[in-house]
Amino acid sequence: MSKLVMSPSDLPAEGNRLVRRAKGLARGLTHELVEALGERLRSRAIKPGDKLPTESEIMQAFGVSRGVVREALSRLQAAGLVQTHHGVGTFALEPQSGGRFRLEGHAIEGVGDMLDVLELRASLESDAAGLAATRRSDADLATMREALAGFAASISVVGDTVAPDFHFHLAIARATGNRYFGDLMSQLGLAVIPRTRVSSARLGEASRTQHLQKVHQEHQDIFDAISRRDPEAARAAMRLHLVNSRERQRVSESNAGVEADEGAVS
Repeated sequence: MSKLVMSPSDLPAEGNRLVRRAKGLARGLTHELVEALGERLRSRAIKPGDKLPTESEIMQAFGVSRGVVREALSRLQAAGLVQTHHGVGTFALEPQSGGRFRLEGHAIEGVGDMLDVLELRASLESDAAGLAATRRSDADLATMREALAGFAASISVVGDTVAPDFHFHLAIARATGNRYFGDLMSQLGLAVIPRTRVSSARLGEASRTQHLQKVHQEHQDIFDAISRRDPEAARAAMRLHLVNSRERQRVSESNAGVEADEGAVS
């Protein structure tokens, strides 16, 4: 029977070490948490079948947000180190040997990296959308629809559209039936969504709403093609969306540079 191998009292020392490393090396909290837990998993301090602490316990011990904890667990799951059973908990898996393709979201630095990742995604996700159109289930469509609804709600109430945006793309990757598409998206995480790298302060409310409505319509076009099982239309809609995303990111960064130069002159 699985057991909880780390109690809350076991974690503070590790949490203090993590905070010091994060401050000293200026590295992302998510990456640091992945390293801390991953080290325990690979060294078998947490053995295969053991249950990890709850999200709340990890949050308290490491002094990080729930979003950081969930992203770290998502990366560990994509790496094949843990598996989460909703309503039950997260459990350690047998570490896999051998090489696996690695491209981690925390390594995406600056606009150049983001533009390159969007170029890569345009190729990969276009084919993923085509496969999803032929293989998707009703449950897959329901997950995509839920993500679309979350995105639309965030437009009207000025909420966070990054998470539902990512979950929409992740749902499509998983609908391919090829686990490597889903693994890759999970591993990259929220960092692949361009708005995580663009300050919302650059956009006025009207411009922000117009921008997000365009993105939402592009998502809707992808969903409609997948829903009616039209792989060619799905591929085209996904490619158009990601090419547009890349151009929006490029223009945003270009405008930001102009604003910075003008500010320096004045």
